[in-house]
Formats: sequence, structure tokens, C-alpha cells
Amino acid sequence: MNIEDFVKNVADLFFDTDPSAFTPETKFKELPEWSSLIALSLVAMIEDEYGVRIKGDDIRTSETLLDLFREVQSVTPK
Repeated sequence: MNIEDFVKNVADLFFDTDPSAFTPETKFKELPEWSSLIALSLVAMIEDEYGVRIKGDDIRTSETLLDLFREVQSVTPK
């Protein structure tokens, strides 16, 4: 798992936001398109792609994509 692939996978969940807007430093919850539906899609993508179950608290406490990536890395795959 690397940060570049993670950022691309997250960007793929956003249909109206230009993929170039996504970097490890992106504050994803501040994007206009951010919603509870995207949050659910994010949880599902992380479980499908990385075999990791994250919690809502993990998303709430993450400010940037790098924060979230580090959280995913810290969780043992199921």
C-alpha cells in the first residue's frame, strides 16, 4: 500500500471534483462534494481495497488524506 494509490482510490469516489485536487495534504472533508454518502463509500473502498475496517471516529479524527492513510496502515487487516 502506498500513498499515491490511496489518494487515487479516494479521488475516484468523488465524481465532481477534479482528481488533480487530491494530494496527501488534501483536507478531504472540506471538499464541497464531501457527504455522508462519500464517507460510506470511503469506508467500503478501504475495506475492499485494503482489507481494513475503519470506524467513523477514524474519519472524524483524520484531517488530511495522509492522516487517513496512516490510520489505515495502523489497523490490522481482517
